[in-house]
Amino acid sequence: MIVLEPGAVTLETLRDLYRDGTATRLADSARAGVEESAAVVARAAAGEDAVYGINTGFGKLASKKIAPKDTATLQRNLILSHCCGVGDPLPTDKTRLMMVLKLLSLGRGASGVRWDVIAQIEVMLKHGVTPVIPSQGSVGASGDLAPLAHMAATMIGAGEAQYQGQRMSSADALAKAGLQPIVLGPKEGLGLINGTQFSTACALAGLFESWRMVEASMVIASLTTDAIMGSTAPLMAGIHDLRGHAGQIDVAREMRAIMDGSEIRESHREDDTRVQDPYCIRCQPQVVGAALDVLRAAAHTLQIEANAVTDNPLVLVDEGQIVSGGNFHAEYVGFAADQIALAVAEIGAIAQRRVALMVDPTLSHDLPPFLTPDPGLNSGFMIAEVTTAALMSENKHLANPCVTDSTPTSANQEDHVSMAAHGALRLGRMTQNLSVILGVEAMCAAQGIEARAPLVTSPPLQAVLAMVRTRVPSLKEDRYLAPDIEAASAMVRSGDFARTANVAVPF
Repeated sequence: MIVLEPGAVTLETLRDLYRDGTATRLADSARAGVEESAAVVARAAAGEDAVYGINTGFGKLASKKIAPKDTATLQRNLILSHCCGVGDPLPTDKTRLMMVLKLLSLGRGASGVRWDVIAQIEVMLKHGVTPVIPSQGSVGASGDLAPLAHMAATMIGAGEAQYQGQRMSSADALAKAGLQPIVLGPKEGLGLINGTQFSTACALAGLFESWRMVEASMVIASLTTDAIMGSTAPLMAGIHDLRGHAGQIDVAREMRAIMDGSEIRESHREDDTRVQDPYCIRCQPQVVGAALDVLRAAAHTLQIEANAVTDNPLVLVDEGQIVSGGNFHAEYVGFAADQIALAVAEIGAIAQRRVALMVDPTLSHDLPPFLTPDPGLNSGFMIAEVTTAALMSENKHLANPCVTDSTPTSANQEDHVSMAAHGALRLGRMTQNLSVILGVEAMCAAQGIEARAPLVTSPPLQAVLAMVRTRVPSLKEDRYLAPDIEAASAMVRSGDFARTANVAVPF
């Protein structure tokens, strides 16, 4: 059980929760602030003055006053009416991360919900009751309304949930886990569905997955450099220190360490300046280093957002006021998601060029055509390279910005929106594509390294090569390659390349 302090949770903790699915709860120290804000809401609900979201309608209907006897019905109706999501269900790991983020937001004590609401999310996480969240339907402003409504619906026993690997009604899932639906009080439905937690969870997942791709690319690019007998002079520290960008310096340092001790490298050191290698070899630190720094900027934004209060209206306890604002607008998340998408596309673009370099006998320093021992009868990695080109192109299209595509909604009350939700959601598809590109590069590079025998690569890369060969045999003659590509892609996604080569770059 991981105990979270609202406002102070790190990216490392969120990454571990996302990957491991560990149960979590808020620190007891958060309870006093939560209960104070709930008391402010309770007083407003008992009063005569109209307060948005407590005794009024919502959005364009905010001028409609609601009788005190109907406030509970108001909150339930709000949840049910907003369950308009469509599309494939969000994966369980992202859904649970979304729930954790909602805990963190409510736990800041500015949402006006009772501690019982927080406890309901905690016990659902503990017992594995996971709401079924349709992945489409949010425009990323006024909160991720539809996705969060589906989460809230499970809390009150409506909608659908996953429990012990089975999809069923939320009421049945809660009952099988020994839990009861919660009855929402004033403002609690609104506190649950306003917020950026769906977009932020998807963006964080994209960040965590793309971070593995960055680390893997350093290892795999090093394999490729040895496979084509490329120069390592462009990795010299002095070059990168003169420019000064942290990401570039980090990538060059990691690649120098990974390649240290390579016999292949030493075999042509005296001829190191004979030719300038193509940019896909020579400029890996500059390109992937830039992507790394872009990801770090996005990480900074998302860590703040993960700890933020993003619903509306907010309860300012010290002032004793309930105030409408716009923290639900996910522009920050939208920009971060677009940054991540650009980085993912560029990591894939330069990796694809390395694949093309290795299969082309006019460029690959005497490697066999398409890396097959018997070209002509065999096609080797010819079409595997085409697949990487297809996925690279798809990622380029997907990397087009989403945050600029605002459209007015809700009778023009919500007249500027962030589109952060699908900006963040598309990162899953992009990182999956990138893992295939890098997986194919690893397959080609392993084949190229073996073609340099009896010379061997560095000790870290020998360990990487051995790992690859446990899942993907050397290509002696043409075979059905799709399972090999999936196996190599899975190793990229799992972090095996970075772990084996002892690469760990901090956020």
